[in-house]
Amino acid sequence: MRDLVYETFAAEGRAPSVGELARRTRSTAEAVQGMLGDLADAHALVLAPEGDSVRMAHPFTAAPMAFVVTPVDGHDDRRWWGGCAWDSFGISAALRLVVRIDTACPQCGSRISFESGPKAPPPAELAVRFPRPADQWWDDVVATCTMIRMFCDRGHAEQWTDANAPGSGYTTDATTVWRLAGPWYGDRLDPGFQPHSREHNQALLEDCGLTGPFWRLP
Repeated sequence: MRDLVYETFAAEGRAPSVGELARRTRSTAEAVQGMLGDLADAHALVLAPEGDSVRMAHPFTAAPMAFVVTPVDGHDDRRWWGGCAWDSFGISAALRLVVRIDTACPQCGSRISFESGPKAPPPAELAVRFPRPADQWWDDVVATCTMIRMFCDRGHAEQWTDANAPGSGYTTDATTVWRLAGPWYGDRLDPGFQPHSREHNQALLEDCGLTGPFWRLP
């Protein structure tokens, strides 16, 4: 079930419906919803508030958010919504594609548009702000993703924080988030994917210099 969800996101930029999943697995809608619920409980994907559709399967999202991700290859017309800055890099990592990422700076509203790929980091001046500590991400994971935003530079991220959420969050350079996205998301579409352990993911954070209480996973 998980693999079908991810395959559809990767190939078509959308989430499969419960009815589609039932047909493809020769099951019933009720059985599919039960399996999706189990996957959501395991944090393998995120359901819509009503529980009847897939909202996110990180790094993919079924609904428009602040990032648009498109292949640089002009013969590939797929398009994905990036749930956040991190997920946008994650889409590139999972698909092993060079992509264009389009968003806007929350502080000044300027368009941010650049190419990035598994071996191509983002522009050095870009910054990413995380709104809450790692042990709170899944309290409301959609809200968390919504606020992991990209800024023109660290100064704009700090100005936005001072005006809107003083004393909160953590800002780092976009290259660090790009480095994290590769090993965090790069195997999501691999056959036989196995979820990473907490210890594995904690080590990935530490390898990128993201240490201390803010980055301690639950």
